Amino acid sequence: MHIRGINVRVISTLLLLLSLTTPGLSQERNLLPVRLMFYNVENLFDTQNDSLTNDDDFLPWGVMRWNFTRYSKKISSVYKTIVAAGGWNPPDIVALCEVENRKVLEDLIYSTYLSKHNYGIVHEESPDARGIDVCLIYRKETISILDYEYWVPAENNETFSSRSVLYAKCGIADDTLHLIVNHWPSRRGGVLAGERLRRVISGMIRMKADSIALNSSSDAKIVITGDFNCTPEDKVIQSLVYASRSDAADNPASLANLSEPHALSGSGTYRYMGIWEMIDQIIISKSLLSGRPGLNTGPERFRIFDQEFLLRKDPSYPGLSPYSTYRGYRYQGGYSDHLPVILDLYIIQQDQ
Repeated sequence: MHIRGINVRVISTLLLLLSLTTPGLSQERNLLPVRLMFYNVENLFDTQNDSLTNDDDFLPWGVMRWNFTRYSKKISSVYKTIVAAGGWNPPDIVALCEVENRKVLEDLIYSTYLSKHNYGIVHEESPDARGIDVCLIYRKETISILDYEYWVPAENNETFSSRSVLYAKCGIADDTLHLIVNHWPSRRGGVLAGERLRRVISGMIRMKADSIALNSSSDAKIVITGDFNCTPEDKVIQSLVYASRSDAADNPASLANLSEPHALSGSGTYRYMGIWEMIDQIIISKSLLSGRPGLNTGPERFRIFDQEFLLRKDPSYPGLSPYSTYRGYRYQGGYSDHLPVILDLYIIQQDQ
């Protein structure tokens, strides 16, 4: 993607990330890995009509000619991606967006190989007009859901008809992870499309993260992930990560965007007109970089899952693009128009 210049603060943040991870790397003998994945699955609809949402395009008689055969292939594609992302040991937490309802999640975890891994579901319907939601599945033997809620963006008592933001409080071993899953409004129609709502959502998440950190008895471990429909250098993402006092040493909710170096190098998860964009991101609280006992991670433990089977030669521009289910209105039977992102967490055990 086009880089307009490298922010000095970004370079300083990267150097800080690397220095903060050093203590944890010296304690590899204590590591117990936990893998977190985020994946925009590109319109995972069932074939049934929902009279409360605008899902008509994804019905057998709709413009996409969405039928049981295509639906079954889609479920298989999503499960294969999840399994491959774990190296045949599927991720402990899989956060998803563009999912129509709980039924498709049940088909995903009960009618595929994932049924062997005892996944649970966190899902609620959102006010999105198309009926697509953010949700997660989690492996019950390693993750416990202590609490969850959906946040609906609002401004001046005006509630927006948009995807809700999922907050899940996850128990992992003897520590707690605060996970915030997003799918922000798209820029379809231009970069400024949805800008106001993205600013509202960003401000809401910043306030919630600050509140979680301030109400925690110790440094809160926070992961903010999702399809943000804007890149790490976008002002709305910068305002989330570098909010007032967020870089201060005494702010328990100080954040770091692990996706930023990848964006600066020209990598991405979505390709638009031949240019990679890093719009699926993982942002963490710097408490996860402490190297102290409990949950930890590091910038080297974040990656884009860009395996060959998820890519295809771009018919319009040089290079490869995500192998999507549809290209415009034409069905091509691929996986998704986005690549997943992965973060490996590890637990440093208290010395006995």
